[in-house]
Amino acid sequence: MTEKGGRPSRRRAWDPGPSEDGDPSRGWLALSDDELLYRVEALRAEHDADRALLEVVRSSRHFFIRQEAAKKIRDRDLLKEHSSDRHIGQILVRGLTRSEDVAYLKRLVRESRHLEVRKAAEAQLKAITRHSGAD
Repeated sequence: MTEKGGRPSRRRAWDPGPSEDGDPSRGWLALSDDELLYRVEALRAEHDADRALLEVVRSSRHFFIRQEAAKKIRDRDLLKEHSSDRHIGQILVRGLTRSEDVAYLKRLVRESRHLEVRKAAEAQLKAITRHSGAD
């Protein structure tokens, strides 16, 4: 992938999904984008699909599909290893609310190279401060 001017892009290429002869051993990743989004959106709040969702997050699928999968992961700690991904980092920080998460959010504000992640972390820190000040 290259940007204008012939420079290599830092964006990773996305995988449009399986070919007509999709490999069933790929699990959810064998589904088309449309089928995968449907499966993610159909999950109930008390699902046990974090492992399958994490595979989607780690994949090279389009950022929107990875974001939607990240939104459904119940154990937010699983997303921490993906905080450097600007699309996943935004989802991660919106789910952090405990006072123990403040140090992590502050680190993201300092260290993330993605403006979107830094802004989302700053907003979450403000929300935590407002909430803890109201008690």
